[in-house]
Order: sequence, then structure tokens, then C-alpha cells
Amino acid sequence: MGQAGQMDQSTGQMISMVIMIVAMLVALYFFVLRPQSKQKKQEEEMKSSLEIGDEIVTIGGIVGRVVNINEDADTMIIETGADRTKIKFKRWALSSIITEKTKSVSKKDSDEKKK
Repeated sequence: MGQAGQMDQSTGQMISMVIMIVAMLVALYFFVLRPQSKQKKQEEEMKSSLEIGDEIVTIGGIVGRVVNINEDADTMIIETGADRTKIKFKRWALSSIITEKTKSVSKKDSDEKKK
């Protein structure tokens, strides 16, 4: 009888350990993997919506206006400063788009929240 009680206790410990591991994996998915995939999807949408004339910031901090987009090579040429210096970048180097379209959308959202 002593062995049966000991077996029940060890299987109970195993079940609780498995439940704990599953709970940790679920928490990892919801707190790390899911938000990361959402952020990556948003970045891809931003990069695909890039148009000529948009003002952008690169990951290196260079601010400029897009003057050419080459879809085949996945590159863009931006114009910076008053002297209109042109620089070629890969699309993955895009950090953010700062055109009037973005500002007007956020302004409309804030106006709607005030009402």
C-alpha cells in the first residue's frame, strides 16, 4: 500500500509539472511571439505603402524625400537637404514615413477623440 500512495504522488507531480510547462509556453506566445509578429506585419505594410514624394527617416537617421523607387532591386533613392543630394537605400533601411498623410490621419483621430 505504501508504494501505491507514492506512485499517485509522483504522477500528480508530473501532471502539475507538465501543466506548468504548457502555461509557460502559452505565456511566451502571447507576450513575446505574437506582438513581435504583429509589429513585423505593420513594418512590412508601411514599407509596401511607400510612394514617391513621401518624406522618410532611415534606420541611420537620414531624413529625406523619396524621388525614385525600384521594385525589382528593392531600392529607393531619396533626396536630402537644400542641396538636393541623392542617396540610394535598400527598402529594409526604412525606419518611418513622416509625410503629411500620416500627420493628417493622426490629427483626424485626435479630433474624433475630442468629440
